[in-house]
Amino acid sequence: MTSILIANPKGGAGKSTLATNLATYFAWQSQSVMLGDVDQQQSSRFWLGTRPGNLPAIQGWCIEEGQPAKPPKGVRYAVLDTPAGLHGKKLETVLKRIDRILVPVQPSAFDMWASRAFFEVLAQEKAIRKQQIQIGVVGMRVDQRTRSAQQLADFLAEFDLPVLGCLRETQLYVKLAGLGMGIFDLAYSQSIRDREQWQPIVDWCG
Repeated sequence: MTSILIANPKGGAGKSTLATNLATYFAWQSQSVMLGDVDQQQSSRFWLGTRPGNLPAIQGWCIEEGQPAKPPKGVRYAVLDTPAGLHGKKLETVLKRIDRILVPVQPSAFDMWASRAFFEVLAQEKAIRKQQIQIGVVGMRVDQRTRSAQQLADFLAEFDLPVLGCLRETQLYVKLAGLGMGIFDLAYSQSIRDREQWQPIVDWCG
């Protein structure tokens, strides 16, 4: 099983958007996938609860009485959504169970300041120093024509981390989230631009 953690210490960075759409991609690849939510807001769990039954299935945590939550048997990919402010012992515990980290970063000063501190924290983690866990960065809600997009690119260039790509600013993600859907649930002709932006991300995760 490949476990992918979606993490950023700042709220509203796009973690749930990244997590739900990534899980949707794996589901359409006929891969057994679990979307696990360790965020108290449980945004991803609510999203799963609204997902139409005619779409490829995405599983949630396997919960048994008196036992900690765990992935269902046979799951090939586990995508984990996380809360804002993930740090300390809780971060250390989560890192013991994952293979890759995706860090969503928006092109704002507040997001970049928070991300800088998070990158510094990750750099101190033993599993990351030993390269047992891979880290990738994704720009979120980016309009490539704006100055803020260039500022984000300059900021990310400071770190020795792969920037997998940038997802555009669009209300399509918001609309689909409310329906329990993701970009990959749409017909190819309706989502070609966004699928192209996602391709390097899913290649890295897969």
